Amino acid sequence: MAGMKKSQNQRLFPQTDPSVRLMAEQSFSRAAGAPHVEGNSVRLLKDADENYPAWLDAMRSAMKSIHFENYMIYDDGIGSQFADVMIARAEEGVKVRVIYDWLGTLGTASRRYWKRLKDAGVEVRCFNPPRLDRPFGWVNRDHRKMIAIDGTVGFVTGLCVGQMWVGYPERSIDPWRDTGIMITGPAVSDIEHAFADIWSTMGPALPHDEVSDRSAIHPTGDVSLRVVASAPYTTGLFRLDQLISSVARETLWLTDAYFIGMSPYVQALAAAAQDGVDVRLLVPGTTDIPFLSSISRAGYQPLLEAGVRIFEWNGQMLHAKTAVVDGKWARIGSTNLNISSWLGNYELDVAVEDQSFSRAMEEMYLEDLSRSTEIVLGRRRAALPVNRRTRPRHHLPGRSKGSISRAGVGAMRVGNVLGAAISHRRTLEPAEAKLMLGAGAILLALAALFVLWPQWLAIPFVIICSWLAVALFLRAVRLILDHRRNNDGESHPSG
Repeated sequence: MAGMKKSQNQRLFPQTDPSVRLMAEQSFSRAAGAPHVEGNSVRLLKDADENYPAWLDAMRSAMKSIHFENYMIYDDGIGSQFADVMIARAEEGVKVRVIYDWLGTLGTASRRYWKRLKDAGVEVRCFNPPRLDRPFGWVNRDHRKMIAIDGTVGFVTGLCVGQMWVGYPERSIDPWRDTGIMITGPAVSDIEHAFADIWSTMGPALPHDEVSDRSAIHPTGDVSLRVVASAPYTTGLFRLDQLISSVARETLWLTDAYFIGMSPYVQALAAAAQDGVDVRLLVPGTTDIPFLSSISRAGYQPLLEAGVRIFEWNGQMLHAKTAVVDGKWARIGSTNLNISSWLGNYELDVAVEDQSFSRAMEEMYLEDLSRSTEIVLGRRRAALPVNRRTRPRHHLPGRSKGSISRAGVGAMRVGNVLGAAISHRRTLEPAEAKLMLGAGAILLALAALFVLWPQWLAIPFVIICSWLAVALFLRAVRLILDHRRNNDGESHPSG
């Protein structure tokens, strides 16, 4: 476990001038919205084979509390294992609390699954289910994946809970590739506070004495890190990713499951590559959201032309979200490199500043590249694979959904391409032609539909307008009633 003994901890900014170091620390803290926490130990966890056993062992040892938050939980063999452990600990008096995302877990876990947990004393809260007074509330999701045990052990990860992360050996289907981290030390308090913040949005807050205080947790090592708890529209991780791409000197190696590069970030990666930084991007070759592959590939060309190396994973779904910079800084967590994660979701990531941990991340990255195919520019400047290795094309088990918010990312990407095609504000790439052809075909089909059956346009318009009107009326009535209650409370103070 990195950090249990004193190591050569060379940080990303190794300057000897304390004022320079302080400015760097301040820049990172302000960009991420997260303080720098020292005195931790960390353990890199690869795939479900290392993550799930570590999670279950820690949960079985819980004496006071288990705080479990995950975007997607399946009611399958893996989900049952976790339910059994949580139920057993709850029956022994441990306070077990679970947060799951309504959209992420839609259709993956039955009501019977949640009822079984609740009947055993597990406190369960569902994040952001549909509400009549919030027609577009579903856009913001809780995409975090974390566990905190007794305020002493924490896990931050990209893994959800389901059989696909373990694989289906009987069907010769490999596990999903993913990465997580185990933490002990003062930073566990930051993980618990992130859980407590979301918990309080769905009901009564956690008792103050049941959330660990950072100053009360003894150091367990010498690893420095930040727990970056992003919330919708705060863009903390986006600012940090931008900053990291600016300060990288030698290497910037990225892994992402649903890459849809925003222009500012694509420009930052391109600028780093043109400045001599070895920038690499590893993405899935086979994905659980097939249409996103075309959208993601449409953005390859400007990166390749700038010198960014792009690789596609040859195995089953690559679901990890990681970065490693100069062999000194690394990031692991739930945030994908797209606008949905950066701007629309609750996300949780850990930024680790430790040489030994970062070197382990580099070794893991190089191992992943050995199972990947590099994409290069062809003679006509189109992105092509260096070699056409046979990739498994199994239909991925479970619903092909990932996150509906990522469908919104795809819509934004298509919208950007269409806007550029109509306004001529930038040069379009050949890879974007498929998007324009598809969008054109859809628009023609819609035009024919509305000419032949105009009522089909009127009906959804009436439904949406009515829903919005009801939502506005409900919100207005609620505000008026709350205002009257507050005024009554002030007029009749209790004795």
